[in-house]
Order: sequence, then structure tokens, then C-alpha cells
Amino acid sequence: MSKLFSILKGDRVIWVVLVFLSMVSLLIVYSSTGSLAYRQMDGDTFSYLVKQFMMIMMGFGVIILIVNVIPVKFMSVFSPLLLLISLAFIFIALVLNIGSEATGRTFNLGPLSFQPAELAKISLVLFVSRILANNQDHQNKPSRRTFYWVLGVSGITCLAISMANFSTAAILFVSVVVVMFVGRVPLKYLFATLGAGMLVLALFYVLASHVDLGRIDTVKGRIDRFFSGDPNSEIGMTQADFAEMAIYNGGRFGTGPGGSEVRNHMAAAYNDFIFAILVEEYGWFSFLVVLAYVILAFRTAVIINHCNRTFPAFMVAGLSSMLLLQAMTNMGVAVGLLPVTGQTLPWISMGGTSTLFTAAAFGAILRVSHQNKLEKTNQKPLVDSESLLPDEDQAFAEVGAID
Repeated sequence: MSKLFSILKGDRVIWVVLVFLSMVSLLIVYSSTGSLAYRQMDGDTFSYLVKQFMMIMMGFGVIILIVNVIPVKFMSVFSPLLLLISLAFIFIALVLNIGSEATGRTFNLGPLSFQPAELAKISLVLFVSRILANNQDHQNKPSRRTFYWVLGVSGITCLAISMANFSTAAILFVSVVVVMFVGRVPLKYLFATLGAGMLVLALFYVLASHVDLGRIDTVKGRIDRFFSGDPNSEIGMTQADFAEMAIYNGGRFGTGPGGSEVRNHMAAAYNDFIFAILVEEYGWFSFLVVLAYVILAFRTAVIINHCNRTFPAFMVAGLSSMLLLQAMTNMGVAVGLLPVTGQTLPWISMGGTSTLFTAAAFGAILRVSHQNKLEKTNQKPLVDSESLLPDEDQAFAEVGAID
């Protein structure tokens, strides 16, 4: 046990939250994959339980690797390269129409497939955090030039992602705004950024009826169905209708583990609408999952407050915002508060490589937490945070605490 705890470094509360979410994931994925199992595995749901268990274990492996091996400064130094690689994958997937329904959402490499947007989300947050950290100090906030640089790179990345997955691009855009807010970017620039984002959304909505570009017609259709009702509901129940029925069936105490009556009628019960199945089977006890994400938000705020340098603080703010916004979006869709988006519930929904990218985000957060503890113990900055940085990056190591 002592050897085990020696590698589980960082905030112990976050580790407990991850273990709890993992157990919930195994229970609910096993329960919600019935229809999928009958379509693809002759009713064998156990195989999906094993697959999810393996992905979670691989995810924990990624977290442990990052926490114990990868210094925070490497995340800063290599963030531009990671962002370029992710943009290249997005561009190739879009041009070659690789992936399901020729949307360019997935990049296939033989037996391995992944969504380039997942890599782009993490690399953009790291890159923006690096730029803001390297271009300010105690006395001076980020300049207008820095803001334009951040906005330009973020805009290009989010626009590229939006061609295949608009909701992911929107969540990433808001996460970047959070990083800029924590990074002391003047409020007038932030309001201008939010205004530009709303303008782009309106433009997408208007153009959807006139041009065939990416998935903007899908975005418009989902918005229309949310506000005006889904015409398909007159023919048969939609996924959103089944989700609302599942929540209604759950009542106060739920139908019990494996007792969902709606799961076999939903094509996305194990990912996009998994929270609805969770509420159906566990009723009000599903609030524990919401509480787990609230605790995660609180602990990441504590980590940010304990940071002695700006880049780690900005990075944790961006990554945690991204994960929490994704969770809120998934739950909001399940209960009918938001249009259908296709966002999964982090660390709970059944996933493949997306689970590993989520693990990478958690690993980076826990690595910062571990570094904070080491610096507090030594009462001085870690040597590896400065010694290997090039001269032009020394500003990253010298900025100090956030105002």
C-alpha cells in the first residue's frame, strides 16, 4: 500500500473522486450497453464492461505516468508542437473526410482511431497558458498584442474543430476565455471575445441554410428542435424524449442497478445520455455524481490558489473548466436544459481514446498539485522548473504568484 500511495501523487481528494467516478462508470456502462450488445455482440454486455474497465485502467496509467514523469515545464515547452500536430490531424481529417459520416471528426490510423479535437483541446489550453504566462509580470498585465495573438490562435483552432464538432469548439472557446480571465486579460477584451463568439454562432446559424460546410446544418437543426420542438416526436420518440422518460421513471429512489426500462430504446444510452440512465436507476442518489464534479471544481480552485507560478495556474484553470463544462453540458442535455450536443460525461461515459485524453488532463492537474506540495516542502522553486528552459522562456519561471 505504501508503494501504491507513493505513485498516487497530487491532490488525494481528486484521486478519490476519480475512483468514485470509475466505479459509477463501470456500473452504469454495464447497465446501459444492452441495445449495443444485442446489435454487435449477440447480447454480450460483459465484453463492454471489460472494455470499459481496461480503458479506465489505461487512463489511470496515463495519469500516473504524467504525475510521476512529466515535469510541468515540458507541458509548456512542447505545447506549440502539440498544437501544430493536432491542427494538422484536424485538417487532414477534414480534407480527406476521414471518420464516420464523412464529417472529419475521427482520424483513423488502421486499428487505432481518435478524435483530433481531443488533442487540440488540451494543447490549445497549454499553449494559451504559456503565451499569457510569458507575457506578463506583477506590474504589467498581458498587452493588446498578446491578446490578439491568443485570440487569433484560439479562433483558428476552434473554427477548425467546429467544422466537425461545434459543441466541442464552443466548450473549448469558453475554457480559453476562463484562462484569459485568470490570466488578467482586461475585461474589455474578454467581453469583446465573448461578443465575437456570439457573432460566430449567429453567423453559423444563418449560413446553415445556404452553404454546405462541415456540420453547421446539424448545429442549426439541433437549435431549432430545442426551441421549436422536434418534428420526429410526432412520428416516434427521439433520444431526448427517451432521456426525459428515463428521468421521470427514476423518481426519488430509482429503479435500482440494472433496472432501467429505457436503456434498450436509446442508441446513445452509454455515452451522450448516460446521465439519464444514471438518474433512472439511482434516482436522487445520482446527485452524488454531481457532487463529485463540484468537489473536483473546488479542489482545482485550491490547486490554482497554491500555485507559485502563472503557467501551472492558468493550465489548471483551463483544463478543469473544460472538463467541468463538458460534464455540465452532458447533464444539461440529459435533463432537457440544453440542445443535444453529443458531449460525453467525463470519466463516466463509455469511451476509447477519449478516456485517455481525459486522463491526460487529469494527470496535468495532479502534476501541478504535486509540484505545489514539493515547493511548499522545500520552500523554494523546483530546480527542474527553471534550469532547462531557454533564456527567452525564463519569464515563465520568474513571474511568481498570481495577483
